[in-house]
Amino acid sequence: MSNPRCDICGSVMKGNGRTKAGAKRWRCKPCGSSKTMRIDNAAKLLRLFLSWLLSKRSIAELGYSRSTFWRKCARFWELWPIAPSTGEVFDTVFLDGIWLSRDAAVLVARSKGHVIAWHLAQRECASSWAALMTRMPAPMLAVSDGSAGLAKAARAVWPSTKIQRCVVHVSCQIKRCTTKNPKLECGRELLGIANRLARAKDEEAMRQWIVDYAQWCADWSEFLKESTVKDGRRVYTHERLRRARGSLNRLVKEGTLFTFIEMQKEHGGEWDSTNNPIESMNAQLREMLRLHRGLPLLHRVKAVMWWCYMHTEEPMSPAEILCRMPRDEDVDGLFAIASNEGRRSDGGPERYGKAIAWNEFHMPTRYRQ
Repeated sequence: MSNPRCDICGSVMKGNGRTKAGAKRWRCKPCGSSKTMRIDNAAKLLRLFLSWLLSKRSIAELGYSRSTFWRKCARFWELWPIAPSTGEVFDTVFLDGIWLSRDAAVLVARSKGHVIAWHLAQRECASSWAALMTRMPAPMLAVSDGSAGLAKAARAVWPSTKIQRCVVHVSCQIKRCTTKNPKLECGRELLGIANRLARAKDEEAMRQWIVDYAQWCADWSEFLKESTVKDGRRVYTHERLRRARGSLNRLVKEGTLFTFIEMQKEHGGEWDSTNNPIESMNAQLREMLRLHRGLPLLHRVKAVMWWCYMHTEEPMSPAEILCRMPRDEDVDGLFAIASNEGRRSDGGPERYGKAIAWNEFHMPTRYRQ
């Protein structure tokens, strides 16, 4: 460590023994002033904290006792990781949300290579998705699993963006209605059509799939109209198959099943038809939460945000994070300005994504209010 300079005259100070507490004492010979310096190892501890949070390492493997580790790292739970604003335009953006409780979800947007942005919300409604979408330029294609409110938000915020429904999710949704081993011939044919959906990768395969599905609808139209009397009222006998048909009819009408093929025709190249990049990310997030099970809700929220931040394109160093990331008191100030609702018993906001002006909370600005 280089010798410090005097705060009074600016001269280089010399070592002058130690205090009773063992701290190094420095003395300035020209002016006679003295001082001690305390080494700030907060950045080192933050790096250690993140390595524990985002890995499978236990506290014992870090060389600390449990009580010592929690005492040293308790202050880092006060930090709120925020998404960096780069303004970069992506061809394809993958959107999905991970639920942490009945009324708390983190909505995430990512590209093929890294996480772009995230938003803490109470539910996956249109306003929450719109709040996430406004933080990034509109992409050419957005791939999702059909979350409620996402299409409505995209029409308002990203009117020029094409929406691709994840074909794997559609196939799984049909399987939930038919089961993997349907007893009826109608269900077996529909299951075969659903299984071929993910393999339709070009225009010819798309047309054949649509023809096969239309033929199935025509062949089994009268069969699906059958009804029975149950508890004194008439209900459809094959309600689950009708539900599967209604879901596919809606997707075909919206034109979101084969958007990726339209993009291939218009722009060339290969476009994604599944939400696999963000689903693999969700699996890692769930594994992290499983390894650290028992955390309170607010800590689980921040753990997901830390994972997202450390998987952005260029995360800051621990020292920069300590200087720039907002803390709980900053959030409390925004919360007090926006609402009088207070905080929940678990330490989180009373209404995620609603009670705070989230623009300044989630986006880094040079001068935060």
